[in-house]
Amino acid sequence: MTQFRKKFSRFFRLAAHTQLLPILESGDDPLIGGQAVIEGVMMRAPHSYCVTVRRADGTTACDQGLLERPSEKHRVLGWPVIRGVGTLGQAMSLGIKTLRFSANQALIEEGEQESSGGEPGRSGDAESCGDGQSTNVAAKEEKKSGEISGWMMTLNVLFSIAFFIFLYKFIPLVITTQIQEYSSWLSGNIAFNLVDGVIRLAIFLTFLVLISRMEDIRRVFEYHGAEHKVVFNYESGKPVDIPTSQAFTTFHPRCGTSFLMVVMLISIVVYSLIPVEGFALRFLMRILLLPVIAGISYEVIRFAAKHQGTLWSSMVAPGLWLQRITTKNPADDQVEISIQSLEAAMALEKEQNGEPVVA
Repeated sequence: MTQFRKKFSRFFRLAAHTQLLPILESGDDPLIGGQAVIEGVMMRAPHSYCVTVRRADGTTACDQGLLERPSEKHRVLGWPVIRGVGTLGQAMSLGIKTLRFSANQALIEEGEQESSGGEPGRSGDAESCGDGQSTNVAAKEEKKSGEISGWMMTLNVLFSIAFFIFLYKFIPLVITTQIQEYSSWLSGNIAFNLVDGVIRLAIFLTFLVLISRMEDIRRVFEYHGAEHKVVFNYESGKPVDIPTSQAFTTFHPRCGTSFLMVVMLISIVVYSLIPVEGFALRFLMRILLLPVIAGISYEVIRFAAKHQGTLWSSMVAPGLWLQRITTKNPADDQVEISIQSLEAAMALEKEQNGEPVVA
């Protein structure tokens, strides 16, 4: 029974992290970007990535690999709006993969502590991606742990998608429909979807505030801040090191938090333009239009990023405000992990495609 409760707890802790993936990763197609994971950071370049995590005993483990942009696989995925869906799909896929890797490293530590009577076992000196050796070691340890299987991760992702639809599509629609029965002014499509959108935003903010109180989520938000600082450091052209990175802010306009805020605002406009009636039809349209809204939101974020200082840049302002919740000031060792991931990803990128240049 104790083992069942432990696995049940792990499942929902992982589900909480999975639910935060769109918030913790870049919502654009940048030169470099990243994502906070459990006790670590994943950094990606246009054609490579590296995820580095710190174990409880102070050692590090990492995994790295090559990437191919969706538009390089299929030309249609380079078209406006559609390219957003392809880019975000790849980002989510990579995010799930790296989250699983980091979760397995944490479970390896738990297993070592249990087998040694509570003392964490050391696995050698800190490993460094870039020589190919640490990737193999990490992969073997992940396979050996067998804690997060493929089917368990798939089940977790399906649960997270269902939870997202239930919390942000079904619940607001139910509440707004109930209010409409007692308020005739909600009979109009625009008014109905405006109230629906306000309720959705309120639920989103409440969820963020509540989940940020979890200790392990707060740690992820600290790594999220470390990732932002290091990205800013790299983009500034200054030498990337801990003191320089720490001087930058944790609020980055390309953050997934900004993207989700834009998604929620754009959804109000899109739903208002489609005159459908009835709860079932409205709920169905909210699910079917998810890729469309994501694609439009991607274009808005992309356009706003290229027009800093204009009215368009204000579209990402609410997301920057929300990063006061989703990012925290990191410790030096957390920034160090982020830098290690960046250096390994950029080294692999240079090896494959030459030195990337910041535009």
